[in-house]
Amino acid sequence: MILEIDNVELYFKEKRILNGIYLKAETGKVTGILGSNGCGKSCLLKILFGDLISKYKLIRIDSKPVLKPLYQTKLAAYLPQHNFTPNRMKVKTAFKLFNVSWEEFITIFDAFSPLQNINFNKLSGGERRLLETYIILKSNHKIVLLDEPFSHLSPLYIDHIKALISKEKLKKTIVITDHMYRHIVEISDTIYLLKNGSTKLINNLKELEDYKYLSIGALD
Repeated sequence: MILEIDNVELYFKEKRILNGIYLKAETGKVTGILGSNGCGKSCLLKILFGDLISKYKLIRIDSKPVLKPLYQTKLAAYLPQHNFTPNRMKVKTAFKLFNVSWEEFITIFDAFSPLQNINFNKLSGGERRLLETYIILKSNHKIVLLDEPFSHLSPLYIDHIKALISKEKLKKTIVITDHMYRHIVEISDTIYLLKNGSTKLINNLKELEDYKYLSIGALD
């Protein structure tokens, strides 16, 4: 599957946030979006998912225009920056709703074994983020959009999630953004830099320095 978004224009009041956008993602590859805080990365994912209405946009799957929001097609799952699980929902209920195996989860994250019957609002921020990220990644959707999946996670859990992303990409189209740029650089097969409202395909990581996203030598 090839997912493309093109011709995006987004304004907040009179301020133009996005224009000149093009992004291509495909099954078998992780597509990473880098950019400074407030540049519009989250807005772009929301537009892709259908959560945010832009003035213009063109979304294509396998070269065919998608005329309704991706969330209505049931093809896509989206991890927003904020918590999406209801506070009083039990962990096990969320796994059932998304048709994700709890038994498989605890083989990787065995420390979570006692938490199956806990409400989400009783979890720490890191525990909740890990569970939400896992559920979205393992859900039965062909397109996965991840906004800041590594927030609040310990280094060990980040490594587990990165390994899971690398496994799931074999059958899914994954688009990811995070302020922890080293993780994005490491796991992404394709990288776009979002700067001044438009996307730039990065063919060489040194271009991130040329565009002044990173300081000289940051990737050494």
